[in-house]
Amino acid sequence: MEDLTPIIIGGGQFTQKGVDPLLAHPPMGIAAEAAKAALADTGQGEVLAKLIDTLLVIRIFPDSSNRPRMQIPFGRAENPPRAVARRIGANPVNAIYGNVGGNTPQKYISEMAERIASGDVEVALLTGSEAIETARTAIRNNIQLDWQEDDSGSLEDRGIGETMMTPHEFAHGIGIPIQTYPLFENAIRGQLGHSVEEHMLAMGELFAPFSEIAADNPYSSYGVRRSAEDLATVTKENRFIGFPYPKWMNAMDGVNQGAAVVMTSVARAKELGVDPSRWIFLHGCSEANEKILISERVNYYSSPAIAANSAQALDMAGKSIKDIAHIDIYSCFPSAVEISARELGLELDDFRGFTVTGGLPFFGGPGNNYSMHAIASMIPLLRNKPKDFGLVTANGGYLSKHATGIYSATPAVGNWEKGSSVNIQQSINSMTGPEFTETPSGSGTIETYTVVFRKGNPEKGIIIGRLGQCGRRFIANTPIDDRNLNLMLESDCLGVSGEVTSNNGLNTFTFN
Repeated sequence: MEDLTPIIIGGGQFTQKGVDPLLAHPPMGIAAEAAKAALADTGQGEVLAKLIDTLLVIRIFPDSSNRPRMQIPFGRAENPPRAVARRIGANPVNAIYGNVGGNTPQKYISEMAERIASGDVEVALLTGSEAIETARTAIRNNIQLDWQEDDSGSLEDRGIGETMMTPHEFAHGIGIPIQTYPLFENAIRGQLGHSVEEHMLAMGELFAPFSEIAADNPYSSYGVRRSAEDLATVTKENRFIGFPYPKWMNAMDGVNQGAAVVMTSVARAKELGVDPSRWIFLHGCSEANEKILISERVNYYSSPAIAANSAQALDMAGKSIKDIAHIDIYSCFPSAVEISARELGLELDDFRGFTVTGGLPFFGGPGNNYSMHAIASMIPLLRNKPKDFGLVTANGGYLSKHATGIYSATPAVGNWEKGSSVNIQQSINSMTGPEFTETPSGSGTIETYTVVFRKGNPEKGIIIGRLGQCGRRFIANTPIDDRNLNLMLESDCLGVSGEVTSNNGLNTFTFN
């Protein structure tokens, strides 16, 4: 081992459920509780807090969009990393607030590893959280909270990041996760040749083991065992959200959860007296993005970016997927797991399973920070079996941005160096998809589709289709009437033909 080899020396999690909003932690309070747990996990927590030179906070959901999904009327932490630092007695030189994406926990762990290996950072704390359960409960019960925090000090705010959708896509309902991931799912179903009934049960069989792991996880927010039939059967409680996903197949973001890790170098850990049995090594890592816009994807049932970046991470670690003992695939919706498993070369019934937490629908989906929980959950598994390797995939946007990490308590030998992903990103960017038009007219066929529900009732249809003989791709909605929506729910509409028209920037697809 080289002295500057980066290592994780502590991981911590914190979940708060059913607490009076007036007594509950605000978002940075939860992040700080997770940070305290991670520091305690190092065995040198009291000393380490004052030695943190870099403190990075994963961006919370309410700060993650120019069109917030949920307005929080209680104020905010103006300097999130400094708000956490104040609570734990730290005074970092570098205070960083990350950009948007569920890929960012792994992305920033990889960045900190690279900076530690270069000598730029000595002790880093990465933490994140959400307090959406508290916020929703307070709003529902007209409880006023004061979450305004105005900590002084430097702040490196990475901002929101890439624009993930065009106004045209958003106008038709694409860009909201519960309305976008179902489009991938129906494309996967078509590629597999499944009927709707077959595929619903297959999704239930995929996610039932997730619910079992969540039920045994004390940090879970929705830890209830559910059978494949329970998950696949639409009921009043398990109502459709976006066809073909009933409620229990959707990421559940109404949680109060936080997770954190502490990182340093081998040399610094030795100086601090951190027990080597606590050390976890990042053996491999990589990031890659799909073509960011949904309308530009090559297809809706594969992910070249997952395939490329996971292969690079495994190659860096000198491992194949067969060598991995523990796996956590980002699991916001079944399609994310199905596509990732395929790109990793895994069967959906792989004996190792695909989660160490219980997954976003059952463990909980704390905004951009879920994968920090996966990594924190991986740490004790790897410490208990030092020769094992674990893989974590992290996904941001709409299967848009991806990061992979390979972890083990087995020491990394030689000079630690993160490989460049420039070539694989260039390869993905050069892939050509169908030509796209915002103003389609004429006959077309459905490439994929979904029906969006509101309070259990079908509200609108979203279609991605291809025009006649030219094959140009388009996005449209169906007329909002029972005939069209029921047809999309009762029949398999993949490949079905119709007529598309464009009027004032909005497209309408009418079945023949």
